[in-house]
Amino acid sequence: MLSIVRTLLFGALMVAASQAHSAIKVFACEPEWGSLVAELAGDQASVFVATTAQQDPHHIEARPALIARLRQADLLVCTGAELEAGWLPQLQRQAANRKVQGDAPGYFEAAAQVERLEVPTTLDRALGDIHASGNPHVHTDPRRITTIAARLGERLAEIDPAHAGHYRAQLAAFAARWKEAMTRWSRTAAPLKGTRAVAQHKDWVYLYDWLGMKDAAVLESKPGIPPSAGQLTELKARLAREPARLILIAPHQDPRAARWLAEQTGMPVVELPYTVGGNPRANDLVSLFDDTVERLLAGLK
Repeated sequence: MLSIVRTLLFGALMVAASQAHSAIKVFACEPEWGSLVAELAGDQASVFVATTAQQDPHHIEARPALIARLRQADLLVCTGAELEAGWLPQLQRQAANRKVQGDAPGYFEAAAQVERLEVPTTLDRALGDIHASGNPHVHTDPRRITTIAARLGERLAEIDPAHAGHYRAQLAAFAARWKEAMTRWSRTAAPLKGTRAVAQHKDWVYLYDWLGMKDAAVLESKPGIPPSAGQLTELKARLAREPARLILIAPHQDPRAARWLAEQTGMPVVELPYTVGGNPRANDLVSLFDDTVERLLAGLK
């Protein structure tokens, strides 16, 4: 009888310990936000990332597996600014999880935390895939990640107040490491200032803003629409008059137009990781920017 009581008591203690240390469930739309949550939450969060660096975050299928994951989530962290407009609303409807709807504390939009560039004055779908709230690719500027991290840390503390001290300590440690890394990147990347670059899509406007680079041209004829042969020929002629130094693409983009332009102009194609997991080295946020800066500098040589 005593052994049975001990067994029951031990089981109760184990359940209580498990509940006390249970991790909140986080659904991150993109790898950069999954990585940031991991930095700020540590072992207090179980993080699921819906996309990879090899996928275009504009165009994701709302699969049943994603719906099931979102149904269980305590916190949804996405870019926002219409980046996920083609698939996230459907996930939210199908998951029917009140915690992660747009007006709930468990819904966090990274782009809403910072000033956005390229906010259109006119909305016309004939112009292509236009984002009404501005360019959504805010994660390519580490200065904006500083702000996003601070607000995400507070949101974690809000939805899991029992561990608020843990999240704030994690945020302080991350902020210190991030500040040191930003100082290093700014010093190392100084030669990139003023560099004119051609991009496949308007992925890099925040990167340009941070580094002082110049947007020479975009390969897409309109946002989300590949260039025609005639448009590429026109772009080649324009670049002969107004030269650029680099052609930038991301891992999820078709490289054929960039390679054609490189052959015609002699400019190098530089594939930047774009997000965490974009190449084997870019396995967290710090190494993402380490690798990005190094690849840009190598392209200049």
